[in-house]
Amino acid sequence: MFARHGETDWNFEGRLQGHTDRPLNAYGREQAKALAGRLASEDVAAIYASDLARARETAEIVGERLGLPVVVDPDLREKNWGTWEGLTSEERLRVELAGESTAEHRERTVRAAERIVERHPGQLVVVVTHGGSVRRIQAAVWGVAEPVVDNCAVSALAHEDGIFTPVD
Repeated sequence: MFARHGETDWNFEGRLQGHTDRPLNAYGREQAKALAGRLASEDVAAIYASDLARARETAEIVGERLGLPVVVDPDLREKNWGTWEGLTSEERLRVELAGESTAEHRERTVRAAERIVERHPGQLVVVVTHGGSVRRIQAAVWGVAEPVVDNCAVSALAHEDGIFTPVD
């Protein structure tokens, strides 16, 4: 199960964060608490998170509710937007992009997801990551990704015989 982190001030302002380490805002912490409540009745075996504060803090809030520690994996990080980090959509029109490619980001996040399922065969695992990282996993599994992944939205996937499949 993949979940996007809670809201940050930059999410609210429409700024790309990428590898820029922004904390959750107050609303983001409330979103994380609501996510923890939704997952409280699930039989979660482990929680993983990106090492960036917004994902890690979201995962820690969930982990506290579920009584589980958070395992941090830097490969779950958002795409490195390089020269576009911190910019709004309008500001990006005036700056040439220099950063991580979508293919590199997809390879990194899928590699992390495969490592996690190898460690937890047949178990429910929560992975708290970023919108772009969730979209890369969705694209790898479905061939297409949702246009937007809301803060604390969840995408459920199953893994069997080396293959990820969507779960309704």
